[in-house]
Amino acid sequence: MKTIELIFENEEGGTVRISLDHPVEPYDPATVKAAIDAVLAEDVYTSAGGGLVKSKGARIIERNVTELTL
Repeated sequence: MKTIELIFENEEGGTVRISLDHPVEPYDPATVKAAIDAVLAEDVYTSAGGGLVKSKGARIIERNVTELTL
């Protein structure tokens, strides 16, 4: 399964990650940047270290799980 992780800095300088399942492919950097900007502009997320103040990046995470028969 793939997820996209949006990474932010909070008011205390800590890192906050927001993960979304099943990102649209192919990935459009402009669309991801617009989503990050919208999250910051709407100011609806908070963390233990305060609100989100700036973007630190984004990344795609792909996880593969294989069940083992024992």
